[in-house]
This record gives sequence, structure tokens and C-alpha cells, in this order.
Amino acid sequence: MHMNTELRLNRPQDLVVSTGSLDAYIHAAYQLPILSAEEENALAVRLHDHGDLEAARLLITHHLRFVVKIARGYNGYGLQLADLIQEGNIGLMKAVKRFNPDANVRLVSFAVHWIRAEMHEFILRNWRIVKVATTKAQRKLFFNLRSKKKRLGWLNHAEVEAVAKDLGVTSKDVLEMESRLSGHDMGFDYGANDEDSSSPAHYLEHDGLDPSATLEATDFSSYQLEKLNTAMAALDDRSKTIIQSRWLTETKSTLHQLAAEFSISAERVRQLENNAIKKLQHCFAN
Repeated sequence: MHMNTELRLNRPQDLVVSTGSLDAYIHAAYQLPILSAEEENALAVRLHDHGDLEAARLLITHHLRFVVKIARGYNGYGLQLADLIQEGNIGLMKAVKRFNPDANVRLVSFAVHWIRAEMHEFILRNWRIVKVATTKAQRKLFFNLRSKKKRLGWLNHAEVEAVAKDLGVTSKDVLEMESRLSGHDMGFDYGANDEDSSSPAHYLEHDGLDPSATLEATDFSSYQLEKLNTAMAALDDRSKTIIQSRWLTETKSTLHQLAAEFSISAERVRQLENNAIKKLQHCFAN
């Protein structure tokens, strides 16, 4: 009996899935028989205990119909069914890899979480250009808010409170997500020749500066500052203090003040200053 099961599952015509069209793929997926509990467990044991990749392939291919069924439930999000099925298949493969045959549960019950999780991620990445759900509460609302709404208009206060209570989120979260779902993507700039355009770019203040020139100046200033710090680090402590006191502070020290601080003549301070400046200039020139 066991050998006959293996032969039936491994017939090539049962496993060939056409990729020429979506309809052909779905038809082929539904032609594969649903595994019995005994067949499924035997394959899961082969994979779990012996790392049998052929068993994994059989578990995946004989569950493709369930991915198609789940994907059809997300048609309302405006995404291609083929893309949803592809993402769901990734979730199915992850589930098969993690499935424990000793858990006393059917694979489809375990895999549905992984299949939906991959589809959810895909929908959130591609539903709009700007992400509408990033936090856990927002993600929960995104996939539940539509089904909770009783009409096409905006939710009233009682409905907002009911949705918030049912989903375990705040009323503020519900209102914010409803606003996001009701909005639309808008291009930043529709084009310079569109005089009637009301894109966001038309509302930004323009200070007359070229952004590329501003960036270049900022980068050059950072580069110069980095070179100055490197050059200053090469000076001895006394020369460094003289340069900082004479050139790099708002209240500059005089030669005589520094002479008194270091107990040397003002002329010696001037010599140290000039030598330090030459060293800095040499660093900047290289």
C-alpha cells in the first residue's frame, strides 16, 4: 500500500505545472490531488528526518491549489493575481521547511499563516508608492478596516469606536488609517510645462540657489574642515594652542597675552605662529 502511494505521487504528469499562462498554471495546480493525512505525514517525515528534497517538492506542488484560493481573496487590492500567487508560493515553501510532522496538524492549517504573511508583505510594498502601514497597529487596520466598514462613506464616531475595540487599537489609529486608505498618490512634479498643475513641487519655496551648487559647497566645506583637523593634529600642543587662540576663536588672543601664558617673548610667539601656519598650508597643498 505504501509503495503504491509513492508511485502515484511521483508520476511525472501529476507534477508538471505549465507556466505559459496563469489559467494553465491554475488548471494544472487543481489537477494535482489533495494528499491524504497519511500521505502528507509520510512525506513530512521524509523531509523532517532525512532532509528529502523530493518529499518537500511533493508537499509544495500538492498544496499549490490552496495558495491560488487564498490569493483570490486579495483581488480587491488591484494587484496581479499571478504576483500574489508567486508571493504565496514563497510562504508555502517556508511553511513546508518549518513543518513538524509530530505536531498532529495538517500542513494547510500550518501553512496558511505563512502564505498570508508573504502576500500581506507584497500588498503593503506595492499597493501604493507611499507606504500606508508600517506599525503593527497600522498593518492590522489595513487588512481589516474595509471589512469592518458598513458603508462606503466615512465611519461615524460609534463605528470608529467599535472598530478600535474589535481590533485592539486606538480610535486615533482607526481615523488615521481611514484617511490613508481614502487618499491617493500624487506625483511630486507633473512637469515644468503644466501651468495648471497643483503638484507638491509648486508649493515649495525657491530661494534661487541651485541645489547641486549648495550640495557641492557643503561637501567642500566638510572636506576643508576634515583637512584642517588632520593638519592641526600634526602640530605640537603649544603651536596648536597659538593657532586656535589667534585664528580659530571669536575672541582672539594677542601676541603679548600668549607670550605671558607660555613665558616666552612675543617675537617667539610670532615665530611659532608663522611656522605652524606654514605647516598647515603644506598639509592643505598636498
